[in-house]
Amino acid sequence: MSILTILQARMSSTRLPGKVMKPILGQPMIARQIERLRRARHLGALIVATSIGAEDDVVAAEAARCGALVYRGSLHDVLARYAGALAQHGPAEHVVRVTADCPLTDWTVFDQVVELHLASGADYTSNTVDRSYPKGLDVEIVRADLLTAAASEAADPYEREHVTPFFYHRPDRFNVRQLVQTPRLDRLRWTVDTPDDYAFTTRVYEALYPSDPAFGSDAILALPWGRWEGEPLSG
Repeated sequence: MSILTILQARMSSTRLPGKVMKPILGQPMIARQIERLRRARHLGALIVATSIGAEDDVVAAEAARCGALVYRGSLHDVLARYAGALAQHGPAEHVVRVTADCPLTDWTVFDQVVELHLASGADYTSNTVDRSYPKGLDVEIVRADLLTAAASEAADPYEREHVTPFFYHRPDRFNVRQLVQTPRLDRLRWTVDTPDDYAFTTRVYEALYPSDPAFGSDAILALPWGRWEGEPLSG
């Protein structure tokens, strides 16, 4: 099965501008995420999809430095950006969506979502709609032909900005599957949207990366403060 993984990234985050280029142990956040994603068995070709805006030149340059493919498209119509990346760097049978503000991404979860998708014959599979994983371990995969169709059909601005609601909002039309774990850890925040998120993520890397660059989710959970729900850290 041919798979494209598209990592969407931009500098113009409202709450934490430029977050994807903020340093974590001397490397930009997006570089740290690419490093982790490359451990996945089912990654396929990795494309960083950013905007055509001049502010995202630095994102495109960093993605190229990391050896990823690059596609540049609309800033706000992210669905069109995904379809453009697929058209430029395909063909493929399936497209994985990940976002560049998740430098604690777990490649084992990535592989589990892809394997469920392929084994079940689903149209769309994720671990996000019925969320049981920490926010920041998000993985979504969709059939490539359906992604192209959605880019042609979707009219709702929300569906165009967020790419995949077109599929999970239509369970009568699409075969939708979810990867769910127990215990549920959906209250945890392992993404980077705020300065406190960034501080937490940096602290995790400082605690774990020097001795184990391939640290996983269990190692984060084992930290005394690893079960973080978004409140300012203490201690």
